[in-house]
Amino acid sequence: MTRTKNTALGEVARLFLKLGLIAFGGPAAHIAMMREEVVRRRKWATDDEFMDLVGATAVIPGPNSTELAIHLSHRRAGWPGLLIGGFLFIIPAALSVLAIAWAYERWGTTPELGWVLYGVKPVAIGIIAFALLGLLKSAIRGPATGVVGVGVAVLFFIGVNEIALLAAGGLLIVIVRREIFHAGRFATGLVAAPTFALPFIGSFQAAASAVSGAIAGYSAVTLFFTFLKIGAVLYGSGYVLFAYLNADFVVRLGWLTDRELLDAVAIGQITPGPVFTTATFIGYLTGSWTGAFLATIAIFLPSFVFVAFLGKILPLVQRTPWARAALDGVNAASFGLMAAVSVRLFDSAVVDPFTGVMAAASFLIVWRTGLNLAWLVLGGAALGVGWNNFM
Repeated sequence: MTRTKNTALGEVARLFLKLGLIAFGGPAAHIAMMREEVVRRRKWATDDEFMDLVGATAVIPGPNSTELAIHLSHRRAGWPGLLIGGFLFIIPAALSVLAIAWAYERWGTTPELGWVLYGVKPVAIGIIAFALLGLLKSAIRGPATGVVGVGVAVLFFIGVNEIALLAAGGLLIVIVRREIFHAGRFATGLVAAPTFALPFIGSFQAAASAVSGAIAGYSAVTLFFTFLKIGAVLYGSGYVLFAYLNADFVVRLGWLTDRELLDAVAIGQITPGPVFTTATFIGYLTGSWTGAFLATIAIFLPSFVFVAFLGKILPLVQRTPWARAALDGVNAASFGLMAAVSVRLFDSAVVDPFTGVMAAASFLIVWRTGLNLAWLVLGGAALGVGWNNFM
């Protein structure tokens, strides 16, 4: 490895370890933080390139912000970067969840992080708002994509499926740009894109079902293949993750109670990094340290595989007219989804005048200064704890 590659790998390692430690707030906040660090501060990519990656990762299964971290790491430092960047973005959250799971098993309660989140969430809102403003020009390329973005945001609020919205956005822009003769090919490709993992998915499902049918109690093999299946097929929000986990671990296997599952999902959401580290908590409750390790590896492994394939396909997509149009539509839809999710996060984050001031101040700080996001997040956490103690 040359010195340049070593330098790039070190940059990737430092950045995504930092983001893994401070990336509270869910996927929209994670993407906003990555845009700030990768586009604005380090200039590893343009806004156009960044938005293409956001759109592309939106149409593959798995945790989108984690897959974006993996892809950005791959672009910067090659295959070693793909592994190191992805691993370092995931591991802080997994270790945090593991520590909480250890405490939970002994005392039956989760640590109180409400005061920290009270301060961190409005900071995340400010970062997201600035990122949305910066990505607007790259995501909305004319009236048609503007209609897609607004329409997707509205339809998301009335409960339309996220992947259906992404597919519709891509198809609409292809039609609008008069790629009529290629529309059939595009439709086939778009349906195939989210489901290209189906051959693997069937194997995962069959293996998990066969093992769980043969073994009445806990099985490490069943745990691994069940989480591998979930990582390979899951689209959407934490609510979708909850539905999958409930079907497998509460109903089918009977390894968790409803209360334990609710606590597991809550802990995945209040810790930094990807929500999929809920798997670490469930793995520990069902199979101790070994279970936590197997569950974490299994649920994230498909993301590394999918991104590796995506890295080969995306350059071709960007050069092909009908596929470029489709990607522009998906980008606009992704922007609309991110904006809609941000509105929901705003409702839960800005709960009083103090948090409103914090959100506005965070936006201004990101806009006008080069302050490291770690200090901004840590400052928000300190203010949240201090304000609640003072009040």
